[in-house]
Amino acid sequence: MSEAAPRVSRQICPRCGRETGVDFAQTRCPSCGGLLEVRHAPPELRGAELSALFAARSANRKGLDASGVWRYRELVLPGADADVVSHPEGNTPLLESRAISKWTGLARLSMKHEGHNPTGSFKDRGMTVGITQARRIGAAAVACASTGNTSASLAAYAALAGIPALVFVPSGQVAAGKLAQTLAYGARTLIVRGDFDACLALAVEAGRKLNVYLLNSVNPFRLEGQKTIVFEALEQLSWEAPDWIVLPAGNLGNTSAFGKALKEAGELGLISRVPRLAAVQAAGANPFARSFRDGFSSVHPVKAETLATAIRIGDPASHERGVEAIRSTGGVVTDVPDREILEAKAAVDAAGIGCEPASAASIAGARRLLREGVIRPEDTVVAVLTGHILKDPGLILAYHQEMDPPPPGANRPIEIEPSLLEVERVLGS
Repeated sequence: MSEAAPRVSRQICPRCGRETGVDFAQTRCPSCGGLLEVRHAPPELRGAELSALFAARSANRKGLDASGVWRYRELVLPGADADVVSHPEGNTPLLESRAISKWTGLARLSMKHEGHNPTGSFKDRGMTVGITQARRIGAAAVACASTGNTSASLAAYAALAGIPALVFVPSGQVAAGKLAQTLAYGARTLIVRGDFDACLALAVEAGRKLNVYLLNSVNPFRLEGQKTIVFEALEQLSWEAPDWIVLPAGNLGNTSAFGKALKEAGELGLISRVPRLAAVQAAGANPFARSFRDGFSSVHPVKAETLATAIRIGDPASHERGVEAIRSTGGVVTDVPDREILEAKAAVDAAGIGCEPASAASIAGARRLLREGVIRPEDTVVAVLTGHILKDPGLILAYHQEMDPPPPGANRPIEIEPSLLEVERVLGS
């Protein structure tokens, strides 16, 4: 481990204040059981000088600077340079689309497309840091529970690092594209007869008793990498903060990371005001939205059911951290039915951008919040697309070919005879 690391970073429990060393390998506080948070000594540079440093690294694109995570290393994991495991990741586009703006009614909408990461989802940003930390502490193996994207990312980065990987996935609930990645990258894959929450409980127990390093979003180092989605989007906007950042919400790791990133960006003088977060859940997997509606006075676990498998989580592990993120940004939580998620996905796909189903929750949620008067038509909005269109090819084919009656965005294939007249007929229809 780098000698500098313990001096510049530490882990702390926000609930009780207990501090542990940066090399403490458990995710929860040994005193009160709260989730730990990584905190770093503030960088020497601030404001315009710090943003200029990031810009210079972006122009360099060599070594660690080639990564859209490690370019911000002072805010992610200072002192880790020699141990970094990187693909590289990040450097994802901030896209605009007239078609999507028209569909949502938001003229100033842009989309941060995390599906452009190496394994096709935002998880790579957190996993590069998580696996780097695993290497630094000498972990013998790493593990996670997953609905697909985390396992694909963990498998890839563990393979890059040469560390054995163990993943727990719920039987029959993982899209083929994601499971295929996990197997191809070589992770030992355990298919559990239960849902994601059962998988996570098993992974946590394995991490505690079998000496493997847990890399679900409860791991505080994962969140340090996921913060860079916000840093990079703000940099792409010339550090002019939008009014809203809208994101899909499942286990609430991203919600937590985004809240932390915005707090740090404000404290470091990178932005002059803090955007509001809007966390969007599927109506069939909406424990966080239910809790928001009662003022976060209680937790509402549910039996999760949604076609958006990446957010099919009924009891979010990062609930407490997610609450803090929403409160600190004056944010909101909403939910949308699968029908609206699929309609939003069809619109994103037809615009030539494409995304996995869970990603489209942010677009559907932004549209709903506009119609409800929460977001104003003139507001600037960044919606996060969390995964690539090919993460769930089975659902795409079912949507376009099998659903009856055909949904609004269905693009039915047309079978023809091998005749130019047939082609002409189709073109004229």
